[in-house]
Amino acid sequence: MTSAPSSSSSSSKNNNNDTSVPWSVRASTIFKKAAASSSSPSSSSPDQQQNQQNNNVVISSSNRMPTNLEATSQASSLSTSRVTSHIPVSPATQDNLPKHQDTNTRFWQYPSEAMFFAAMRRKGWDPDSEDMKSVVAIHNAVNERCWHEVSWWEARHESTCPSGATLRRFQGRPKDYSPKARLLNLLGYKLPFDRHDWYVDRCGREVRYVIDFYNAAVPPGSPAPAAVYLDVRPALDSVEALVDRVSVQLGWMTSMRWMAGKE
Repeated sequence: MTSAPSSSSSSSKNNNNDTSVPWSVRASTIFKKAAASSSSPSSSSPDQQQNQQNNNVVISSSNRMPTNLEATSQASSLSTSRVTSHIPVSPATQDNLPKHQDTNTRFWQYPSEAMFFAAMRRKGWDPDSEDMKSVVAIHNAVNERCWHEVSWWEARHESTCPSGATLRRFQGRPKDYSPKARLLNLLGYKLPFDRHDWYVDRCGREVRYVIDFYNAAVPPGSPAPAAVYLDVRPALDSVEALVDRVSVQLGWMTSMRWMAGKE
């Protein structure tokens, strides 16, 4: 594990018969839309925010999550079933969950196909109902990977938080490029297509994580239509976070694993 972006991909297939655009390209575009649709209004453009207001999207002031995300859709064939994630809900959020979240589970629930379709419409996108199965699969797989990376960092603090970290809330900030992303861009790398800030509950203490999403090449022979690089790290909001990041970076450099690609 290094502080460099980790790779996540989805092998979800699409039944769309449109062969004019390669599915790998469509999958990448779909994921960008899915990421934008799962973000809070602060990450949207003014036009998209106005569109949300016109559709009566209510945002909780405490956790910046939609409180009235409905599973209505003009595409009646879309599934309304939902998948429960492996991301635990923070006790601080448990009593103020959005209405669309099941209060009887300790884990966040992912939106259904119908909910995603409705959310994308509210965001100003023109979604294709046939893409929704893949949208949900890609969205869920990438978020599971994000939490896996967050948990890896949080394992460093197991002695002070033996019960493990939980997720309070998240915020999409696709155009608020992090200092690291800007630095990498100056060095010739492309900017991330999305950014999320995840607010983690470390046994009563809130810790912010920055997640940058980059397009990636699908590994040869992989059945996945798209791949995403994730750069997950604690935000530099404290000396403790700085120590974590420097320690991990030094460990990666001294391990010489960075030389593997040059052999």
